[in-house]
Amino acid sequence: MGAVLGVRSGLFSASSLRALVLSVAVGTIVYVSPAAAQTEDQEAASSNHEGRSSVQNERADIVVIGSYTTDDELESATGLGLSIQETPQSVTVMTSQRMEDQAIRTLSDVVNNAAGVSARAYDSSRNGFSARGFSISNYQIDGVPLQWGAGDSAGESLLDIAIYERVEIVRGATGLLTGAGEPSASINLVRKHADSDRLTGTFWVSAGRWDAYSVMGDISTPITADGSVRARAVAKYAANDSYVDLLHDKKLVLYGVVDADIMPGTKLSFGASYQDNDPRGTLWGGLPVWYADGSRTGWARSKTVGADWTSWASTNETYFANLTQEIGPSWSVELYGSHSVNKGDLRLLYLSGQPDEVTGLGMGISSYRADTERSQIDVGFRAKGTYHLFGQTHDLVFGASYARQDYDSLTYANDPLPPVGDFNGWDGSYPQPTWGASTQVVDMHTSQWGYFAATRLSFSDSLKVIAGGRLSSWERKGLNYGANLDFGDDNRFLPYAGVLYDVVPNHTVYASYTKIFEPQNNRNRDGDYLPPVTGENFEAGLKSSFFNGALSTALSVFHIKQDNLAQPDGGQTVPGTTPPAQAYYPAKGATSTGFEVEANGEILPGWSVAANYTQFKAEDANDERINTLYPQKLLRVFTTYRFEGPLSGLMVGGGVNWEDTSYTDTVNPVTGLEERLEVKSHALVNLMTRYQFENGLSAQLNVENLFDKTYYSQIGFYNQLAYGEPRNVTLTLRYQF
Repeated sequence: MGAVLGVRSGLFSASSLRALVLSVAVGTIVYVSPAAAQTEDQEAASSNHEGRSSVQNERADIVVIGSYTTDDELESATGLGLSIQETPQSVTVMTSQRMEDQAIRTLSDVVNNAAGVSARAYDSSRNGFSARGFSISNYQIDGVPLQWGAGDSAGESLLDIAIYERVEIVRGATGLLTGAGEPSASINLVRKHADSDRLTGTFWVSAGRWDAYSVMGDISTPITADGSVRARAVAKYAANDSYVDLLHDKKLVLYGVVDADIMPGTKLSFGASYQDNDPRGTLWGGLPVWYADGSRTGWARSKTVGADWTSWASTNETYFANLTQEIGPSWSVELYGSHSVNKGDLRLLYLSGQPDEVTGLGMGISSYRADTERSQIDVGFRAKGTYHLFGQTHDLVFGASYARQDYDSLTYANDPLPPVGDFNGWDGSYPQPTWGASTQVVDMHTSQWGYFAATRLSFSDSLKVIAGGRLSSWERKGLNYGANLDFGDDNRFLPYAGVLYDVVPNHTVYASYTKIFEPQNNRNRDGDYLPPVTGENFEAGLKSSFFNGALSTALSVFHIKQDNLAQPDGGQTVPGTTPPAQAYYPAKGATSTGFEVEANGEILPGWSVAANYTQFKAEDANDERINTLYPQKLLRVFTTYRFEGPLSGLMVGGGVNWEDTSYTDTVNPVTGLEERLEVKSHALVNLMTRYQFENGLSAQLNVENLFDKTYYSQIGFYNQLAYGEPRNVTLTLRYQF
């Protein structure tokens, strides 16, 4: 176990071990606190806190489902519909209550606050996500895998979460359900559904710094008198300026879904969603890192490289349908299909170089206009149920899925551009180029299909074994900026194995092995494509549940291996290529070893907490750190307390997001010397308070970056930098009925 934990390699510092011991100690303290100490008034308050927590009295036991945890069945890891504790992988669920308390609005906000994952804002329209040292490329909506890897220019990371009930993040390799990708994590967005047989709704308006305003409505209603057919609609509009000069965003989100119980055992769900991102003053890339003399720059956080006409506009449109049929008392079959179209309209400027500190001269400029479209079709089925063998009841799921994605990009020519002039005085009043004829530069088609099955074997009430696998195929063909693509892999088998044992009730130890693969477009000296990059995740841990489900904790250790990474084959070329293309060979790749500690839920009546700490070491075959743009140590803590008695209706909360140093090693273009660009270790403190008035009305105040910390959101991406957001304050008025 010591080797897996990385103790011998120095992965755990003294401070890390103290954090680990403290986390375990907190869990122990919480465990001995008597859940039964809740008063009848607190019990009634919990039962009336609809959508956040529920209290059920059975045999004098109090059952509480904490607002920051869930006992819902999760489909994102195994497809078996298991709870967090029953899943032999690290899983974090960002619940609707937590997203409401923290005023989380976008997918990037989720990643910036969830356990074990991190984000980097490359510019005003693009964000990169990472986990355990590898980029995140796997996404799901309602458990259906998506392919965002091909063409990410349509605002994917800016996705609004207004239409989603919760977000599930499964860390490690997730090939069983997602197929191709990296051994990092899979993010599953779970849509809101029409699950109320009476008229209910939520309306809220918010106002924040930099003229940020938004309004949203979310209504559910029965369509038929008996409530067997129900509908739900969500609409949101937001507009805001920014701490960055010239930058202005407008966003429209629309969503509708119908859920129908057609007949006993038959359920149909269908709907559509739409998001329109319409920014102005968009930044493409970041600010210069060096002056013309090689010294480091020091820009104001409001400095921009955008112009008053630059825009990275995008639309996301999706249609979906699901049909579920129960077969007997213990089996069901689900058929699903979806069609999505993401479009981007890009009109951008790229400024680069090293300006003179005094005159501001020396910056180069280029322009870019593109129309992009990515359409994707997903279809599949799943059958799930139980069977009996050797006196025990076991679970089984199997299914098949097919996805096809077509990605097109057209770019436009333009006339020569005038010089930038004095960048120190740049105000964005640069003339928009005259755009010429368009040329199709990308015409790419990606297909993925697979067959999967998994079973949970119950050897006893305490011992469960999960075994399964996916037979996965993936191919990509077409044109990509002058390169003809035709590569992939067929019938790649991806095993899944896990074992769970209940040491005592509500405390489960587990171990798992998962795998994933990713085809690569590199060839060897014989002209053959290299085998796909493979990722393997070994994980073990302890998951616990306290207070009849109100609080869940997890401690995990993991080790990831990635192999078959392409390395240049010195002096060798691919035969038959003109001009001669570099040949590659597959080599041992990267490893990542680390641990995570997490706790979510209610530790005392009215006191909710979401706390986690992650630490890992990710290195290549030469023991050099990889993916250095992202931190390898993360601490996220957020807690709220809901008062009773004279202060009933008042909630206060706060938290801190801390990350360790991340960096990019590069060469100073002026001095020619090697230089390290660092995002230094920093902590951001956030506060919130809410008062619940009578008749469903509440007022909430959120303060982010309370101490107005100045920090880089990234530095080193194309040798540029971007600043993180200064202190922000948002007031939200919400009405629920």
